[in-house]
Amino acid sequence: MQPRDLSAHVAYEAGRGIEEVARDLGMDPADLTKLASNENPHGPSPKAIAAIQEAAPGMSSYPKAAHADLTGAIADRWDVDPSQVWLANGGDGALDYLARAMLDPGDTVLVPDPGFAYYGMSARFHHGEVNEYTLDAPDLALTAEAVLSDYDGERVVYLTSPHNPTGGTFTLEAVETVADETDEETLVVVDEAYGEYADVDSARGLLADRDDVAVLRTFSKAYGLAGVRLGYALVPLDWADAYARVNTPFAASELACRAGIAALSDDEHVERSVEMARWARRYMRDEIAAPVLPSEGNFVLVDVSEARGPDGASAVADEMQRAGVIVRDCTSFGLPNCVRVTCGTEAQTREAVATLNEVLAA
Repeated sequence: MQPRDLSAHVAYEAGRGIEEVARDLGMDPADLTKLASNENPHGPSPKAIAAIQEAAPGMSSYPKAAHADLTGAIADRWDVDPSQVWLANGGDGALDYLARAMLDPGDTVLVPDPGFAYYGMSARFHHGEVNEYTLDAPDLALTAEAVLSDYDGERVVYLTSPHNPTGGTFTLEAVETVADETDEETLVVVDEAYGEYADVDSARGLLADRDDVAVLRTFSKAYGLAGVRLGYALVPLDWADAYARVNTPFAASELACRAGIAALSDDEHVERSVEMARWARRYMRDEIAAPVLPSEGNFVLVDVSEARGPDGASAVADEMQRAGVIVRDCTSFGLPNCVRVTCGTEAQTREAVATLNEVLAA
C-alpha cells in the first residue's frame, strides 16, 4: 500500500536551528546566533509567559472558553465581528482553512515567485493546482500589474505584504486593484504575518465593503510566540460561518490561546520589538557591504552576487554559520544569489553585519 501520488508536492524548508547546526559542525550551541527564521529575538511578552505558566495545570480540559476569549479579543482589536476571526494552529493553519473553504478539486491558486512555499503546498494538500506570478529582478517590486499579468481566473490569489523574503509591501491601492480586476469568485488573501513591523495600512479595512478579500495574521513574529503555533484569518462577514465546517476541533491549544490573550494586552512589548527591528533594518542597509533590499519586515534580503556570483548564497550561508551566525540561504526561494538576515538584538545585528562583511570580503 502506498500514499496518493505526492510527486508534485515539495517539502517545506525551514531555517536551520541552533541545535541542528551545532551538532553538524561540532560546535557549542551557545556560540551560535540564529538569524534565519524571522523569530523575535526578544522572545514573548512576560505576560504571555506568565499566562502559559498559569494555564498549565488546566491542560486536561479542551480550550473552548479560551478560544472564545481570544476570538473576542482579536475581534475587538480589529473592530470586526467575532465570527470573522478564524483561529488556527499558526498562520499556515489559517491558510489550510481558507483552502478548505474555497477550493474544489482541480481549482487553481496564484502564488508569488519568489514566495512562501506553503501557499502552494496547502493548495495541493486540498487537491488544488498552483500557478505563479513572477516578481521581476532586480527590485522584485510588489505591484498589481505583476500579479494581474499572470492572472488567469484562479480561485485564490495570494499577496504577501510585507513579502517574504524581500520585505517589500503592496500598497492598499494595489490590493484593491487586484481585487477589482480579478473575477467575482476569486478570493484575494493578503498575508500580513509581518504586518506589525510595516509602515503601511492593513488590508483589514477592505473587509467592511468587500466579500473577496481575507487577511492573514500571526502571533509568531512581533508577538514572539512562534513556538506555540497561533495565527488567524480575518474573513468577510458574508461567509464567516464557513469556519465551523472547515476547522479542526479546537484549532488552537489552551496554552496558545491564553498566551495570545496576554500578548495582545502588552502593546509595549510589541512596540519595543518593532522599534528594534526598524533600527536593525536601517543598520544593515547602511553597513552591509552588498546590496540590501528595502524591507518592512523583521529581516532584510541581501544580494551577495557581486562578491560571490549568481549562485553564491549557499556558500555565504555556510561560511557564516561556521563563523557563528546562522542566516537563511534563499536558494529554496529561487534566489540563489541572496541570503536573508533576521533582525536581531543590537548585539546580534552588529555581529551578523560584521560576520557577513568578513565573509564577503574573503
